[in-house]
Amino acid sequence: MTHAATHATGQPAAHAAVPATEAAVPAAPPVAARGAARTAPLTVLARGLRRHVPARLLPVLAVLALLAYPATPGAEGATPADAASAVLVLTVALRLLREGRDSGGRGESGAGGERGGSAGETGGSRETGGARGATRFRAALTPRAALVLGAPVLALALAALGAADAATGIAGLGRYLQIFVLVPAALLLSLRDARDVRVLAWGLVALALAEGGVGVVQYLTGSGASYMGEDVRAVGTFGPGDVMGMATVVAYGLVAASGLALARTGEAPRLQRPLAALCAAALLVPLALSFSRGAWIATAAVLGLQLLAAGPRRALAVLAAASAAAVVLVGGLGIGSAMLQERLSSITKVTDAPDQSVTDRYTLWAAAADMWREHPVTGVGLKNFPAHRDSHASLALSAGSDTAGAGQDFRVQPLLSPHNMYLLVLGEQGLIGLTALAGSWAALLALGVRRLAGTHRRRAPRRRPLDCGLVACGLLVWQLVDFTYADIGGPATVMTALALGLAAWWGLGARYGEERPGAEGAGSYGAEGDGSYGSGGSAAYEAPGRPVPYATPCSAPHRQPASQPSERRTP
Repeated sequence: MTHAATHATGQPAAHAAVPATEAAVPAAPPVAARGAARTAPLTVLARGLRRHVPARLLPVLAVLALLAYPATPGAEGATPADAASAVLVLTVALRLLREGRDSGGRGESGAGGERGGSAGETGGSRETGGARGATRFRAALTPRAALVLGAPVLALALAALGAADAATGIAGLGRYLQIFVLVPAALLLSLRDARDVRVLAWGLVALALAEGGVGVVQYLTGSGASYMGEDVRAVGTFGPGDVMGMATVVAYGLVAASGLALARTGEAPRLQRPLAALCAAALLVPLALSFSRGAWIATAAVLGLQLLAAGPRRALAVLAAASAAAVVLVGGLGIGSAMLQERLSSITKVTDAPDQSVTDRYTLWAAAADMWREHPVTGVGLKNFPAHRDSHASLALSAGSDTAGAGQDFRVQPLLSPHNMYLLVLGEQGLIGLTALAGSWAALLALGVRRLAGTHRRRAPRRRPLDCGLVACGLLVWQLVDFTYADIGGPATVMTALALGLAAWWGLGARYGEERPGAEGAGSYGAEGDGSYGSGGSAAYEAPGRPVPYATPCSAPHRQPASQPSERRTP
């Protein structure tokens, strides 16, 4: 034992007597290390989700995930997706209350903060992030947003007074408030920048791919809903009682994927456009197999408008590619069954030779219009259409819609709505209700289109991301067109609230440039200072203010050349 070894460790160097052969044998890794190595992929996945999916969006994504929960035959009332939307609203409400209390506490201690002088300025970087986060969250609900989203409340309350009984009125009022007021407002407060919108858009695409995959399997295996005597109609997990459920989900995913695919170069991640285009092409198949004419018409209209909004050159290129693909698939390979051809041709025969479903729809439309003529101002009352239907409908109306297949027995589903949202509101709520609801939707559409047009007039980096506007406006236009052939009802109704929330974020959010783009706090969303979209930490935005729901590429930090001497002096 040498003196150096004893002096370095303070103990005798016992390892000096170990033979070289024993020292060369590597020690076995401990059990904890081996377990950590096995869970490394899960850890990496969890870290990736935490980085790209903020916690505030988890309730929204839970709504999408629970939409795929298989429907119970004949079940009525709230669905798991409705429960998740209630959790979303409750979470946002609690956060508003908490931040209001925190802002009140900061106001009382403001004098002490001013007396802090330079010490307060030095520690401001820690407390300012929380203060800005609270201000940013609450300021998203501007007076204009509260007016547009809250306009239908009084009209809905008035219509609820005319319901058949108090329980029916309260249930109808709660449903309308959930879809058209509360969930859209909660989504407006939850979304902050373009990254949040893209996360939600990809969630819609993922749900559409899952439901569409189930629908394609149903068509190929003959296990779908009954259509023209065969169980081939793709309905996904919604069942034959809600044939529009899968069509709505797939159409939403297709519109979202189309908007993401039309992003400008440099405004989105590199792989977003090719992946979104591939998903959009794949979703065309289940949409066709849904045999939903209303979904086809609305989707075709929105895709055309998205192409025009993206630019004429890109529109011509996409249309040329789509035409070539259609010629190859239909003409060359013979893809396209006789059922699809018959369904497409029936769109042009709705007046000359309508089928029974079209006849029932026309009869229900006439009944709703007749109800409005008798009660033009307030309508017949909320959820009173079924009670007044038989007294206003003609004998051409059938007893109900025959449903079967997809694992369910044959049953007749009663026709309890006119399958037209505008006529349903007009008949039950009169001119007051239609003016309030349709006025709110028209305001969202006008504000969204104005901001979408502004993306072409401004230059980077102050222009808004085009893909986010195409997704938000596209979903709103799709829903407004589909309201001509459908109304609220069924598990997929909560999708309407998500579309209105996205449109509210785009049209009613804070103006671009009023607050630094990024998430609250340093590095809470995206890598800090890595030049990614929506990353925080920019020193060019100091003053707190209202949130900006749009994020553009942040410029890379300036680096001095190696030959240039640094300004920092070492003592």
